[in-house]
Amino acid sequence: MEVVNMENSGLGNLPFMLIMIGAAVIGLLVIGFIFARLYTRATKETAFVRTGLGGEKVIKDGGAVVLPVVHEIIPVNMNTLRIEVEKTSKDALITKDRMRVDVKADFYLRVAPNAAGISMAAQTLGTRTTRAEEVKKLMESKFVDVLRAVAAEMTMTEMHEQRADFVQKVQQSVANDLEKNGLELESVSLTGFDQTDLQFFNENNAFDAEGRARLAKIIEEKRKETNDIQQENRIQIEQRNLEAEKLSLNIKRDEEEARIQQEQSLAFKRQEQKAEIAKQREQKEQEERQAEIAKEKAISASEIEKAQTIEAREIEKRKAIDEARILQ
Repeated sequence: MEVVNMENSGLGNLPFMLIMIGAAVIGLLVIGFIFARLYTRATKETAFVRTGLGGEKVIKDGGAVVLPVVHEIIPVNMNTLRIEVEKTSKDALITKDRMRVDVKADFYLRVAPNAAGISMAAQTLGTRTTRAEEVKKLMESKFVDVLRAVAAEMTMTEMHEQRADFVQKVQQSVANDLEKNGLELESVSLTGFDQTDLQFFNENNAFDAEGRARLAKIIEEKRKETNDIQQENRIQIEQRNLEAEKLSLNIKRDEEEARIQQEQSLAFKRQEQKAEIAKQREQKEQEERQAEIAKEKAISASEIEKAQTIEAREIEKRKAIDEARILQ
């Protein structure tokens, strides 16, 4: 009977145990749900600072529980921000030599990726780190002041020829101001640089008046230098043209002299040939005359000899006749 009663008692407590287990599971689920709702995670792009109960806590990696009312969080943007600063025309920078220069620079900055930097950024900038335009409004005046200060230490020519030095000085000068806001400068790019147009120099401003006079002097000197170069180039071109003309005339003269000499040589050779032909003709005619004379002499001698032979025969004949008469 006792065994049966114990079994009945255990079976009677089973529903209660199931209820307790279910309540525990539900409680754990509720706690987990609440924890999930209250747990805030940081990302690669956004860190946050939790203040309130337990003091300040910087969350860069991981997360933290944020309880309503007792805790407050300030998100901090960890992305690189690009702030463009452009100063031209009447707002242009004034250099050491009182010249005005139009400058366009890009500043790349971010919150320092450490607890101190994130805390300082949250304290001084608040949620503005997530809004680039507001950061630009806050920082632009500082960047402009630095640009003007560095420009005042360098001449316009030095700024143009030593851009890297100019950028480095700007970076060094702005670093301390950024550190006060938990920021750090990644780089500065000087994307635009040119001399300001003369029309934006204010004649009633001492700096501008001096710069305007210096600029006018430089322009006039450069104009004179350009004119001198142009005149020198023109003279050099004319000299080269004159030398080329002289050379051309000399070549033509040499060609003419060579032509005349060649014609004279040909004429002389023709005269020599004519003289030689005449000489040969005269020699031939003389030989022909001599041959004719010799022929005539030979004929005369033959005729004389023939006549003498005939005469001798006649004499012999007459002599024979005479001798025959005598003998008779």
